[in-house]
Amino acid sequence: MLDLIINPFSTILLFLYQILGGNVVLAIVVFTILVRAATYPLTIKQQRSAKAMQELQPELAKLKEKYKNDREKMAQAQMEMYRQYGINPLAGCLPLIVQLPILMGLYRAITATLAATPNELLDLSGRLWVPQLSSVVPLENRFMWLNLAVPDPLYLLPVLVVITTWLSQRLIMPPTPSNGSGDKSADQAAQVSRQMMTIMPLMFGFFSISFASGLSIYFIGSNLIGIGQYALMGKVSIKNLLGRPSESAPVPAAKTTGPAEKTKHEPAVEAATEAPLKPKRGLSQPVVTAGKNKRPGVYDSRAERAKAKNKAKS
Repeated sequence: MLDLIINPFSTILLFLYQILGGNVVLAIVVFTILVRAATYPLTIKQQRSAKAMQELQPELAKLKEKYKNDREKMAQAQMEMYRQYGINPLAGCLPLIVQLPILMGLYRAITATLAATPNELLDLSGRLWVPQLSSVVPLENRFMWLNLAVPDPLYLLPVLVVITTWLSQRLIMPPTPSNGSGDKSADQAAQVSRQMMTIMPLMFGFFSISFASGLSIYFIGSNLIGIGQYALMGKVSIKNLLGRPSESAPVPAAKTTGPAEKTKHEPAVEAATEAPLKPKRGLSQPVVTAGKNKRPGVYDSRAERAKAKNKAKS
């Protein structure tokens, strides 16, 4: 199954290596740019979904407070809100899901293109979609102090992978603040978000320690390109990098006394049932007054109106 990814990736890497003057690192960087360009629509969708979810946090907090004793209705109300705004809660996972097979195939492709033994070189030649590219193997796998086919012995690349991954994740998924209302589900969501910010950089750092240095170069290049995309879109902010919640989408504390405040997403029928009924044309509308606060010329009934008219005639 992975051959469907490994074979074309190996062919593309060797082609880039050939046209870029035999520079493996430059070939990997250009290949990274191509992958990011191919997944750019998914990245844009992820950014929009994350922004929309952040803006809806106050409304979601109100729904959770209103339906805190009925999880089924709360889930239905949330899904209805997502549907109205065209939000897919799983959209943020799409780029990662798409890149997982790419990463596995890329690792195998890099190790295949950097092959050194006769058996590995023969296997690489059989994977190429363009047989003429076999003339460029074996590749020059040395770059500065690195052997790109093995992990970095100085651990500098893994450190850079951890740092750039942390910065990239911080920009993509701003921290989710707790709403301070005692809502356990909201607090758990904030906790999961913080854990992901820690787990993802460490996981990719572990990959960089264990696998070929060429894969670490791909990680670093992909993260830097992602940060550059955010910078061009004006999304890079010191608050996001420092992990401070955005002021544009705070989650207010839910009220603990009285009925929950209605959101603008409540069904229209509820508002219609609470609206006062207007009197039909041609019918008199009694005016309710009381005691000494009654204004002159205003009467509670027809009897009082007739009594006043007779008094005026006399």
